[in-house]
Amino acid sequence: QVQLVESGGGLVQAGGSLRLSCAASGSSTSSVLMGWYRGKQRELVAVITTSESTNYIDSVKGRFTISRGTAKNTVYLQMNNLKPEDTAVYYCHSKAVDGTDYWGKGTLVTVSL
Repeated sequence: QVQLVESGGGLVQAGGSLRLSCAASGSSTSSVLMGWYRGKQRELVAVITTSESTNYIDSVKGRFTISRGTAKNTVYLQMNNLKPEDTAVYYCHSKAVDGTDYWGKGTLVTVSL
């Protein structure tokens, strides 16, 4: 089992920045990719593979940056120039080598006008 714990959410004014963090722990933290999703529909926001390849949805390109920690069991999402439409619960996701999907409980990001 892998546990994912997110942090860094909060309330920020439009144009502001937040940095989300996700720490993985458990019996095995090896993953083929990690990413961030948001909202009830779990919309993909950004993913990063073990080879540091990244992908973003169009609406956040140029504003958000996903990265992995040196220990490779952490993933970050730097969010700049936040907009009210970015308001959502953000979930950390990890796909294990065996294909199992793991999810964090989410962290709320609220962007006010």
